Amino acid sequence: MILELRQYTLKPGQRDVLIALFEREFVESQEACGIALPGLFRDRGDPDRFVWLRGFPDIESRARALAAFYGGKVWRAHREAANATMIDSDNVLLLKPGKDFALPAKGEGPVLVHIVQSDEAFAARFAHELARRLDPLAWFVSEQAPNTFPALPVREGEEVLVWFARAEAPPLGRPVETLRLEPAARSRLR
Repeated sequence: MILELRQYTLKPGQRDVLIALFEREFVESQEACGIALPGLFRDRGDPDRFVWLRGFPDIESRARALAAFYGGKVWRAHREAANATMIDSDNVLLLKPGKDFALPAKGEGPVLVHIVQSDEAFAARFAHELARRLDPLAWFVSEQAPNTFPALPVREGEEVLVWFARAEAPPLGRPVETLRLEPAARSRLR
């Protein structure tokens, strides 16, 4: 599986406008193209940020699915309205699972996403600790394959470890970016 962690910076007051449009027009239309949408969120720490997850079976199917969606009639009909809400949509991490996983559909408390700059050795060392002590909902590492859909930029050349949890990150000796997320109505990850 390939997962995109997408963080959009929106124009002030436009987050609920985009979420309403997204949930009305872009969920089924992307799923019809073979795209999984496990999470749609409001960032509790930033009223102008929309965070969402988009998944694909593999990197090759990502290119085909995105071409089908962005070349399709639903996106063409609503892209101007969607783009009018956004300042930036390029903060995208392309990830692969750190282990076999299934994002849980329901849970207690907020969804926290922790992002730490990593390298292979750190990821391997910390992943063991992550699984043993922290009981993550899921964890991922950077997918280093080339971006198969260059019309949509992704953050390239970074090595990150990302995990979804209900608890704060432990001290790691390096900075951790934490997103505190509130699921939108149609988010499967809650």
